[in-house]
Amino acid sequence: MIRRWLLAALAAPVVVVGALAATTHEAQATASYDSAYGFDRTWNAAVRFIRVDRSYKLIEKDDTTGYLLFEYTSSESGSKVSIGSMELVRANDDVRVMVQLKEMPSYHEQALLNAFANKLRAEYGDPPRRKKERDKPVTDGGADSGGGS
Repeated sequence: MIRRWLLAALAAPVVVVGALAATTHEAQATASYDSAYGFDRTWNAAVRFIRVDRSYKLIEKDDTTGYLLFEYTSSESGSKVSIGSMELVRANDDVRVMVQLKEMPSYHEQALLNAFANKLRAEYGDPPRRKKERDKPVTDGGADSGGGS
C-alpha cells in the first residue's frame, strides 16, 4: 500500500512537467515594439532593415497588411536558416511591430527588434510626440502650480 502511494507521489510531478512541456512547445512567443513613426516610415524602414541592413532573403511581403516573411540566419547557428516574420499592425497613432522566429530562442526576436528600433531612431530622429503630449499644458513648477508653502 505504501509502495503504491510512494510510486504515485513520485510519478505525479513527472506527469505535470511532461504536460507543461508539451503545451509550452506549441505556444509561439512573439516580441513586439511600438513605433511612433507612422505606418509608411516604419514599413519602408522594415523592408530596408530586413533586406539591406541584415541581408536576409525576403520570401514574401505585403505592404497592404504590413507583413514580411524572410529567411533568418543567426551568427550563433552558423549557416542554419529559419523562417522569420515581421508584422506591422496599425494601433491608434502607433504601429505595433511584431517579430516571430519560430525555431530560435526569444532573445533573437528581441535583439532584432532592438536593432530595428535603433535604425528608426538613427534615420528619423526622436519619435514624434503623441497628441496627448502636445495637448498637455506646460507648467513651470513655480508657486502658482500648487507646490508652495
